Amino acid sequence: MRNLSLLQRFKCVDLSFPGSPQCFSIRSETGTVLVASELAITEFDPRTQEVHKEVSLTAEEYLPEDGSGVVVAIQDLPDQESVCVATGSGDVILYNLNTSQLECVGSVESGLTGMTWSPDQELVTLTTGQETIIMMTKDFEPITEVAINQDDFGEGKFITVGWGKKETQFHGSEGKQAAQRKATVMQPALPWDDRKPRITWRGDGQFFAVSTVCPQTGARKVRIWNRECVLQATSEVVNGLEQPLCWRPSGSLIASTQRHPNKHSVVFMEKNGLLHGDFNLPFGKEQVKVKELLWNSDSTVLAVWMEDLKPGENEHPNTYIQLWTVGNYHWYLKQSLHFGSEPLRALACVCWDPEKPLRLHLLTRGWVSYTYDWGWSTDRSHGTDYHDNANVAVIDGDKILLTTFRQCVIPPPMCAFELQLPVPVNLVTFRSQAQRTNELAALTADGHIYVYGQGEVTMDQEEPLTLRLLLWLNDDLFLAVAHGKYLTRLLKLSPSDSQDSKDTIFYTDSLELSLTEWKDSTGNIINFPRPCVQTALCTLSGEEHLIGLTERSHLYIGDSLVASNISSFVVYDDFLLLTTHSHMCHCLNLSTLSIKGLQSALSSDAHQNDETVRKVERGSRIVSVVPQDTRLILQMPRGNLETIHHQALVLAQLRKWLDGLRFKDAFECMRKLRINLNLIYDHNPTVFLANIEMFLKQIDSINYINLFLTELKEEDTTTTMYPCPSRSASSSVSGKGGKKVDIICDALRSTMETLDPQKYCLCILTSHVRKTTPELELALQKVHELRGDSSVSAEEALKYLLFLVNVNELYEHSLGTYDFDLVLMVAEKSQKDPKEYLPFLNMLKTLEPNYQRYTIDKHLKRYRKAIHHLSKCGEEHFTELLNLVKDQRLYSDALELYSLNSEQYKTLSVAYAEHLVEQQQAEQAGLLLWRCGENARALQAFVSCTSWRNALAVATHIPLPPEQLALLARDLAGGDLCHVCMRHKQAALCLEQYAKDCEEAISALIQGAAWEEALRLIYLYNRQDIIETDLKSALLDAHSNQTSFLESQKALFIRHKNRLAVVQELKAKARLELFDEDGPDCADAELYSEASSVLTGSHLGSKYSRSNSRISSRSSKNRRKAEGKKHSLKEGSPFEDIALLNALTQIITIVDKMREEVHSLLKALVLFQFDGAASSLQRDYGELLQLMETALPEIWTDNLQQGQTPLTGPNSTANSIMASFQQQRPAVPQQDTEALTAPKMRIAVKWKLSILK
Repeated sequence: MRNLSLLQRFKCVDLSFPGSPQCFSIRSETGTVLVASELAITEFDPRTQEVHKEVSLTAEEYLPEDGSGVVVAIQDLPDQESVCVATGSGDVILYNLNTSQLECVGSVESGLTGMTWSPDQELVTLTTGQETIIMMTKDFEPITEVAINQDDFGEGKFITVGWGKKETQFHGSEGKQAAQRKATVMQPALPWDDRKPRITWRGDGQFFAVSTVCPQTGARKVRIWNRECVLQATSEVVNGLEQPLCWRPSGSLIASTQRHPNKHSVVFMEKNGLLHGDFNLPFGKEQVKVKELLWNSDSTVLAVWMEDLKPGENEHPNTYIQLWTVGNYHWYLKQSLHFGSEPLRALACVCWDPEKPLRLHLLTRGWVSYTYDWGWSTDRSHGTDYHDNANVAVIDGDKILLTTFRQCVIPPPMCAFELQLPVPVNLVTFRSQAQRTNELAALTADGHIYVYGQGEVTMDQEEPLTLRLLLWLNDDLFLAVAHGKYLTRLLKLSPSDSQDSKDTIFYTDSLELSLTEWKDSTGNIINFPRPCVQTALCTLSGEEHLIGLTERSHLYIGDSLVASNISSFVVYDDFLLLTTHSHMCHCLNLSTLSIKGLQSALSSDAHQNDETVRKVERGSRIVSVVPQDTRLILQMPRGNLETIHHQALVLAQLRKWLDGLRFKDAFECMRKLRINLNLIYDHNPTVFLANIEMFLKQIDSINYINLFLTELKEEDTTTTMYPCPSRSASSSVSGKGGKKVDIICDALRSTMETLDPQKYCLCILTSHVRKTTPELELALQKVHELRGDSSVSAEEALKYLLFLVNVNELYEHSLGTYDFDLVLMVAEKSQKDPKEYLPFLNMLKTLEPNYQRYTIDKHLKRYRKAIHHLSKCGEEHFTELLNLVKDQRLYSDALELYSLNSEQYKTLSVAYAEHLVEQQQAEQAGLLLWRCGENARALQAFVSCTSWRNALAVATHIPLPPEQLALLARDLAGGDLCHVCMRHKQAALCLEQYAKDCEEAISALIQGAAWEEALRLIYLYNRQDIIETDLKSALLDAHSNQTSFLESQKALFIRHKNRLAVVQELKAKARLELFDEDGPDCADAELYSEASSVLTGSHLGSKYSRSNSRISSRSSKNRRKAEGKKHSLKEGSPFEDIALLNALTQIITIVDKMREEVHSLLKALVLFQFDGAASSLQRDYGELLQLMETALPEIWTDNLQQGQTPLTGPNSTANSIMASFQQQRPAVPQQDTEALTAPKMRIAVKWKLSILK
């Protein structure tokens, strides 16, 4: 739905060149025009009128000086820096542009009627006066010469298998009459045909077509030849076929014209010579003749050059240029240029620019040059309120096809309605005044402006397209760019004094109207770096900017390039909508973005739940946006329309409606477009909760309210599904605590019960059911209450409730209300067989109320309620209660039902204690037994769990005899405390205070290395003999053990440290080799991270890396096994470096924890004069700690902790160094991360003795 709009026009007058123009060519490198006349070749710039070169063709007698010579073709040859000219006398002349020398490279005695070069300029075809085709190379070496008119069809001749006769074949829609139809009589060429051959090449240079008049029949035929000049096909009989011929560059169709008895058409042929489509020219019978057809370089526009058959008032014909485009198989006349009937204004040459597809060059017989630059534009109304109908106008000759997208979406070529004008339309503009943007004005080819709503405006124009960029400012005010003495003209409409209903127009070249340079806020002039075919104003971060799109798909904001792949854009409200060549549609909020933000948004990939981006069909372009709506209209390349609701537009409109408390509009839009209804609350919870009554009154639909309630979920959609970039994090947080669904259900139910509980009965039920913990009992109770007079019957409410809840679940909850009438109501509405539930209900009715409720609760597996009701049934049911408590382990709940002094409480406590013993919680079992008086069993429980203090306390409370108490103390100290728990001090306490055995207590302390406590008891009980017998020997044994342990740890530490250095060095070399081979972009580069082994890369092929990949992780046992293999210290294992780091960390931690133990041993050794042993131990331990402290920064370097090691050194390359800094370390497991962190040593702990050397 695009029109061709004139962007700029260049006109060159007063070109006083010799002779009259006969043909011309465009130099693609310089943009200059090469014109050949019967006297000379001239090169000039159509923009500046500057003449670059001029060479005479008569000086060297290539053409006669009397002006009777004819130049049949001229072609620019950029590769040879020359111009090739073919004359009617048969000469092929090469004009060197550098030396300005003419050279005749060949001559044909019979003369030349045409010359055409292939698109790649490797071949040239010449048509001669003897009706032959000569093909030559670009160096003018002949390849072949063949006759144009051949009787053979060509290599592509259709094959008939010879089945049956023509009369018996199927003829499709033509019917059986086609079998008797006589052969078409071939008619000769039209009288005004110039009978010259026409040659046209396909865009890829593989085929060319020739249109000639057959000497036998006198009719025109089109023959298709391949690149080797071999005939491929001959066209079918086409009566009335005219001289124009042009092959579409895209290669699909060959265009020509045909005159019918009642119409004049442009017809298309395929390369097999068969017709394929046509369209009619808007002229009467025998009114015009078509001189040429010209496709532009991208095959989008077909130019038709025509001339009247009958002369005009001055006995000279009118000339026309029409520009046609196609969409959805319909041909549109987009521009019509009328050049009048003056001889000097008649067109002599027409051609498209080879580089710029929409640039058209014209040259008149009076040496006036026109250059038109066209651009694609969508003429849409510019309103932003509800009054604008989102109008889009499409020019189609003398019709304006108008579609109002607010009311309907009609695919072209159809439309909502047509505006018929008397002459073709060139330009359409919509009014800019607010609330009147649906009015439009049209500029026609004859200079009239038709204002729909006011009438017609006329003006005089001496040449076509005097005006461009027409803007309707006000009722009687137009602004346009005109080509005259002044660049811009202010057009003012004023009523005419005549009785004609039309208005007249004057030009007012007002001196008050002047152009000023537009400057931004910093005072800089706003200019686009490149010419833009579409511009628009936008407000970016509060500042006004000019946005433009070039024909090369570059989008600029001011002088900043924003993107380079934009196919279309439109500015609507605060949004910039764009389609890209990567088939994405962006909708960006300009109020929250800067220019850099726009560049970043358009260059980055879309994230999940990104509302600003969505995919569209390949080649989609924006047609229009419906104001104050969510619809975006897109047009596909083939012409059909699609309406999409871009999520950014939808959410922006929804937020406006919700901010304006227009809940109904928002709800209906969300329901139609499947937007999650949670957004109504999540957008602003506080506002929603404060306006629930308004929400209910606006929605005013039970079904809609139920739909809203059923879609509720705890998720905050403003942070997950529909994040808003400009939204603050705190704005979506509700002012009340609790769960979101419960808050909404309670608030809605409270308001509905206040407004009209009868009307909102079903919604109230929904609010109960939809809570986080469904309140089915309350819902059923409300259904039960509806048995009275109510607008909603109980059966209807129950039926609705069964729609929300599973019938079995509802039946069980109804049973839990203990209301048998309600149970029967639910059961009757379900599909249950009465034989299933009636016996059970009848049995329940016979039971005592508490036991009845117990039975129901047990059936529903509500065991807590069951034991509560069973406890009220008397002592005869206590055994049943105890069994239920044991089965369901409801001991704590059961204990709450009985008093502390009751026998039932004691029985339950004993049962609970037995359960705790089974669960390996004997200490808690002992406490329960002790407090309920079961002291003996409590003692047994405490002894079993080594709770020696409680055990001795219970034993004293019983009380046990002294002998048994001493025996108990010995058992606790000798068995569990010393050997199992390694708590020697506690064992010594039991032996000393309860067993009264000081010697065993001292022995336990010596065994536990509690030297100071052992000395205290030795001197307390005057047992100095133990010092000689036990203590000194124990000290020497402890010194020997510590010394040997420190030596083993030191050796192990040094071995692991050295091996780690070797592993890291091998890894660095392997990475260097990999980068040198494959470069920094190697796919396996990330395998060589600090968290992996040097042998894990695919280049080294470790057997462990393959086997580990097959380890199953389905069970914790397998996972532990896999981790064990992964962190193996075996040389060459996949993660040997991690295993070494873990081992070093473990050694350092163990040795560091020995500080207190070594300190205590040193004091004891010094006390008993073992100074040598103490000194050696202190020296060995100190050296080991010093070794570890020194090695810490060597092992755990900063680069290791950061996961990157800069690869520098003599063996490094530039690529490897860059890659080492750019490479990102992959994610490392938690245990590996801990290994990469250096352990902390307790340097502050003082353990040395200063009295030792």
